[in-house]
Amino acid sequence: MKSKLHKLAIIAGSGVEDLIFTKGFNNKEVKTKYGLVPLKIGRVEGREIVFINRHGAGYNAPHEIKYLANMQALRQIGVSKIIASVAVGSMNKKVKPGEFVILSDFIDFTKSRQEYFNPSEFTDVTCPYHEGLRKALQKSARKMKIKIHPSAIYVCTEGPRFETKAEIKMYQRAGGDVVGMTNVPEVVLAMEAEIPYAALGVVTNYAAGISPKKISTEEVMETMRIRNKALSALLLQTLRDLP
Repeated sequence: MKSKLHKLAIIAGSGVEDLIFTKGFNNKEVKTKYGLVPLKIGRVEGREIVFINRHGAGYNAPHEIKYLANMQALRQIGVSKIIASVAVGSMNKKVKPGEFVILSDFIDFTKSRQEYFNPSEFTDVTCPYHEGLRKALQKSARKMKIKIHPSAIYVCTEGPRFETKAEIKMYQRAGGDVVGMTNVPEVVLAMEAEIPYAALGVVTNYAAGISPKKISTEEVMETMRIRNKALSALLLQTLRDLP
């Protein structure tokens, strides 16, 4: 029997207002100096789990998300590990819509977001995603026979618009595999707060110029809802396997 179970947070976003196993969790609001943060708290396998939708109750657009408030709330309530899910578009034809990817690095193309709590803090982001949590996600996916790509470089754009074909070509040449709008500065703030963090990408579509059709918000949301069951199962298994 595990002697001590650390409090773990799950951060989700578009199309994942709840995971299957968080629907019975209790609602709570945490007051921070950056704003009020709604979240849910419950227990899974004897472990206290915190669930937070990064977009907030009224759905803040990617560039308007209260990233500092969200991370500060998790820090205040004593969260010691974070697993996030993010919707991503694929820039790599080998990474198909509906599949999962584990983020391994990022390239930041955002423009107006504050990436720090302390402006005098120089945060080392050589390895932004926690290796132990990444391996745990990979192990759980293998155990459940879920197709997952163990490594992907994430390009973060400002949003809320989708990217142009020319931008996607540039991101590909820079080494990007998937593109999204929300993981930066979230991952950077987690590093500054010294909370181990991993991100699981759900591939919702092919990016501009790769997709044969027009990209839409509805497509992204619908794919996330369809994959919610598999996402919930994978995260639940990971929670069970973590020490």
